[in-house]
Amino acid sequence: MIGTGDPGKENRISRLRHELKRLHISCCEAAMSTKKLTSEDYNDYSSTENSPDHDHVSSSPDISSSSPDNFGNYQRLNERTGTTPIETLIHLLKGNIGTGLLSLPLAVKNAGIVLGPISLIIIGVVAVHCMRLLVKCSHYLSAKLQKPYLDYGSVVMYSLEECPNLWLQKHSSVGRILVEFFLILTQLGFCCVYFVFLADNIKQVVDVANATNNNCNQNVTTLESDSMDSRLYMLSFLPFIILLVYIRNLKYLAPFSLLANLAMCVSLVLIYWYIFTSATYTNDLPPVADWKSYAMFFGTAIFAFEGIGVVLPLENKLEDPRKFPVILYAGMAIVAMLYLTLGVMGYIRFGGEIEGSITLNLPACWLYQSVKILYSFGIFITYAVQFFVAAEIIVPVFVAKVPECWELWVNLAVRTVLVIITCVLAILIPRLAIVITLVGSISSSTLALIIPPLLEIATYYSEGISRWKIAKDIVISVVGFVGFVAGTYVSIEELVFYTVPLTNITAGNHR
Repeated sequence: MIGTGDPGKENRISRLRHELKRLHISCCEAAMSTKKLTSEDYNDYSSTENSPDHDHVSSSPDISSSSPDNFGNYQRLNERTGTTPIETLIHLLKGNIGTGLLSLPLAVKNAGIVLGPISLIIIGVVAVHCMRLLVKCSHYLSAKLQKPYLDYGSVVMYSLEECPNLWLQKHSSVGRILVEFFLILTQLGFCCVYFVFLADNIKQVVDVANATNNNCNQNVTTLESDSMDSRLYMLSFLPFIILLVYIRNLKYLAPFSLLANLAMCVSLVLIYWYIFTSATYTNDLPPVADWKSYAMFFGTAIFAFEGIGVVLPLENKLEDPRKFPVILYAGMAIVAMLYLTLGVMGYIRFGGEIEGSITLNLPACWLYQSVKILYSFGIFITYAVQFFVAAEIIVPVFVAKVPECWELWVNLAVRTVLVIITCVLAILIPRLAIVITLVGSISSSTLALIIPPLLEIATYYSEGISRWKIAKDIVISVVGFVGFVAGTYVSIEELVFYTVPLTNITAGNHR
């Protein structure tokens, strides 16, 4: 009859359209991936979805791994060789240890000496759980869709296509766009933090250069009253960082990245040595802080634990993905131990005088001034690695719109503009603690806490996910959203209603 339809036929047509859409996207992705992988061979990792090389293709998939319970039995489609477990562990540690680690003593201060460590452990456990959820969903969808690997954005997109809600299926591409937006926001936010970190640390080294000696027992830092504005230091770093990001292939940065990692490791050893060998400790510390300070703690802590962007690139490169859960848990256990010990002991050592980076509290002797210089060198090189993520998403959009003869110039121009934007934002917010909290609250909480639990619900809902898992995932996402709102609100309030003389941002008596 006219005006009526066969529901079964309509469902079959809907499924057919769905499969045609998926096939079209897969073909486009394959073409883009082949073009990208034939142009560069990446030997480094950052918070980007680096894909495995196509010359490793040879084997067959294990379709049985599409079961929700076969997380540990997953065998990647068409993958034969890759990184070893030790190499993957090293990259995992590298992707999670940076400026966030140095800001954790201030984070513990914002939460309280009792509540801070407990909250750090809880956030760490939840963050690692969310990493596991992301990898689990990636395994499930990769096996089900016959794909060798999926990046974060693709996992979200295909997950929405698999969920029973027709509206979400229709707008599944929005999920990928959302993830890429927050990846760009996170990475450029990291770059803003690096500008402030470099300016604060080098400024302090220069300001006390005349008073610096070899006596590390006299741990009082005195700054010159006519010291140069920290914003001028940021501007002085700008041309060097622009030249650095003109290196478009990360493999050419590999030697410098290795030196940067060694410099940061030596710096951390010296920082721990000073904290544990120093004789003075502050005992009268508040056990619990107020809610506004705790919101600042949340932003800083999740900024430090936001290593979820490196999880899938590392898992995609691992020669045996079944070993990745063990590597993930072992690596993040080491990271959590470093975070907890430095956060707690750093706060106990310096008390209420703790700065946005613990390096700013070190004494004015050449040994510990070298810590600031070495760590600043590491952060300088790391800028290029983190910037690479945003550039790989943004630059091709502009390059695709110009003739081939202009591609290089447009590529360099876009990179220059992006670096200038991060510098300008850092100049506008030249307070390290606030920048870290703001970036952590807005983007890190979204990628690390809000999206992964919802991803599990969307991926496994049609397979019959249990109610307690749904409840657990909703609770995690809601907590992440509350932290997002509270941390963002408090950070913006601090920026609007609190001002300090910018020429003395790092000034003060450092014990």
